[in-house]
Amino acid sequence: MSIFEKVIGSLDDKREWKAMEARGKALPKEYNNAYNAIKKYIYSIGGISDWEDMRRIFGGILDLLEEGAVEGKKVTDLMGEDVAAFCDEIVKDSKTWIDKHRTKLNDTIGRD
Repeated sequence: MSIFEKVIGSLDDKREWKAMEARGKALPKEYNNAYNAIKKYIYSIGGISDWEDMRRIFGGILDLLEEGAVEGKKVTDLMGEDVAAFCDEIVKDSKTWIDKHRTKLNDTIGRD
């Protein structure tokens, strides 16, 4: 089971995720590469464990990249020179898989 299958449960949510991925693929190469690199980064720092957060974060990133592509801006013009810091900021209030595992471990240890 992939991380997406764990987070995205319903068929409607899966369709929405596929539509978002199609939006990413439709972006010009620079923006599509950035979108994929941002997804990889966010997953590597713990991922997002809630579909609503995923929808909000990745939908917002896609909106920003689509607008930037129309306006002919560079990705760094949209997100700043430190794209990782941009990503850290947008996910800071989201529950990650690390958070879920921490809670699970603490709950398990606390039950003894």
